[in-house]
Amino acid sequence: MPPATRRRHQPQPQPQPQSEHPLDPPSDLDDVSHDDPQSGYMESVMADIYPEAEDDEEAPPESPTEPSTPPLPPNLKEISSLASWTVSSSKPGCGVPQLRSPSTSLFWQSDGPQPHYLNIHFFKVVEIVAMRIYLDFDQDESYTPTKIAFLAGMGEMDLQEWGVMSFVEPRGWVNVDFEGVGAVDRPEDDASGSEDELGDDEDDGEHGHRRGKKLPVLRAMLVQVKILENHQNGKDTHLRGLQIFARDKAFRERQGTTARISTGAPVRAEVPATKKKKPRDMPEPDFGIAELR
Repeated sequence: MPPATRRRHQPQPQPQPQSEHPLDPPSDLDDVSHDDPQSGYMESVMADIYPEAEDDEEAPPESPTEPSTPPLPPNLKEISSLASWTVSSSKPGCGVPQLRSPSTSLFWQSDGPQPHYLNIHFFKVVEIVAMRIYLDFDQDESYTPTKIAFLAGMGEMDLQEWGVMSFVEPRGWVNVDFEGVGAVDRPEDDASGSEDELGDDEDDGEHGHRRGKKLPVLRAMLVQVKILENHQNGKDTHLRGLQIFARDKAFRERQGTTARISTGAPVRAEVPATKKKKPRDMPEPDFGIAELR
């Protein structure tokens, strides 16, 4: 057989089928399992490193909580809003409005030489039975007062010192000592019945009636708070709150009415007075009888 004929009868190699996409990976890679133990180990390691990453992103920041102000006793009322306040000096943004704010996170900061003072000037004579101030050594440190003097009078020319207090790292509301104000045995005090800021009661006589505990009454138009010294020899000072209390006479009246009702005593209601009408001169009646002659 000629060589050409033998070459023609040899089996021809068949071409390999080509993939439609030349960039497709080999088919044998699809059979590889993705459950690699090393990949699971890496995931566990990453989870240990960042255990609370997602929780930290979603949790809102916590707002600082302020200490709550003690509630007002029912027998007293706060009267500091009836006065005008002035200070010896103040930093911008830390003046009288911040001191009078109900939030203790705000404060008055002085900006001048010692002593620093705060004047509370009322427009008429007031009867003060209690005061309290807010100090916080944890936040203010060297700005916290250690010695404060309290003065009162009818004006700046006749101020008299009635109390001096010393503090050691105070925190929170501090009641001002009223022992230096004076005596309390006065007729008008007995009639009105001044009571302390805690509302303590004591027995009065064999009938078991309860009456308010007497306190000195400070009568003045001007009250001055003078800060003499600070912790750690600090120059300027911080004061975060001040409240002044007077007796609530309406509470005494309500309390007296309630006591009479509970004991069964007659309660006299106030009836508005009415004007009595004067009788007019009435003419004599005429019965139509003719006069006999």
